[in-house]
Amino acid sequence: MEPKITLDSYVISNDSPCFVIAELGHNHQGKLETAKDMISTAAECGAQAVKLQKRSNKELFTKALYNKPYENENSYGATYGLHREALEFGEKEYKELKAHADNLGLVFFATPFDFRSVDFLEKIDVKCHKVASALITDIPLIEHIASKGKPIFLSTGGATLEDIDRAYNVIKDNDVPLCLMQCTAAYPQTNYKETHLNVLKTFKERYPDAVLGLSNHVSGISLPVAAYVLGARAVEMHFTLNRAMRGTDHSYSLEPAGLRKLCRDLNRTHEAMGSYEKKPQPSELSPITKMGKSIVAKKPIPAGTIIEPEYVAFKSPGGGLPPYQVYEVLGRKAERDIADDVPIELSALSKNFERKFNGLHWGEIYDK
Repeated sequence: MEPKITLDSYVISNDSPCFVIAELGHNHQGKLETAKDMISTAAECGAQAVKLQKRSNKELFTKALYNKPYENENSYGATYGLHREALEFGEKEYKELKAHADNLGLVFFATPFDFRSVDFLEKIDVKCHKVASALITDIPLIEHIASKGKPIFLSTGGATLEDIDRAYNVIKDNDVPLCLMQCTAAYPQTNYKETHLNVLKTFKERYPDAVLGLSNHVSGISLPVAAYVLGARAVEMHFTLNRAMRGTDHSYSLEPAGLRKLCRDLNRTHEAMGSYEKKPQPSELSPITKMGKSIVAKKPIPAGTIIEPEYVAFKSPGGGLPPYQVYEVLGRKAERDIADDVPIELSALSKNFERKFNGLHWGEIYDK
């Protein structure tokens, strides 16, 4: 069965356009209006989905990490826990953001980092879930997510095939549609040489019932296009309104102009992939005719003349007999006069002829 994920009006499959996910993360800086602006802009740029990250910080972090001093230029709190709390939205904000995304035709979802966050997202009725790369070995959490029966986008940064197999089996045991995303989870930015897009080919062979995707942390927009050609049908890119904003993720996030170009290029790539059938296109007719060649008389050919190599030439434009038919011309008798430099037509030649010129080396006679 062909892998497929359906989210509202979007179908993600081998034949579909690319499903572009604008990862807002915490680039909203904990400000509701900024998050809404980001969602509006993502829609204007052509994305199909927006994604946040949801943490129940006191449940997620040890007390030591929660209370660890966190004072740097990107900090929003004196400790790491308070920093995270400042960036976290509650139920009221999530419902407002989801309604805003729904109105714009965007799929709204998030990455839950703990059990409580999964239940939180279920309460606001997200259509799917994301599993972050660092959580791929958290099988209890993946089991809880999969039990909800909704499509899962699974990132694979830092994972071995054994790690992926383990998570994959849990998800498939729950009969949940899966998008398996190649990812290199190097921060703040991945070196493009470590992206290894060819892993998508491995995924396609090893997990044929999974939709493929790319969770990208390389700046620029070229790699998602290459990933689409290799089979990725969902691409996740971090998104920001301004890379100069305060926060750790802005530096490798796409600004609106970049997201707009990415969506444009992915749509063009989908359309450019086109058919598996090789055939001439209507738009090619005029230029191919203009630049192509026809068989023409190299010199006047009187009626009754047997056409020999010295009587023919190959000249533009095309539209007449193509050069490969020259052996159907040679050896025939001209039934009427044929003027110099005009196309030779089979209707002007005898029907009977002797094939004796096959295999000529035209480079030796073209100037005679």
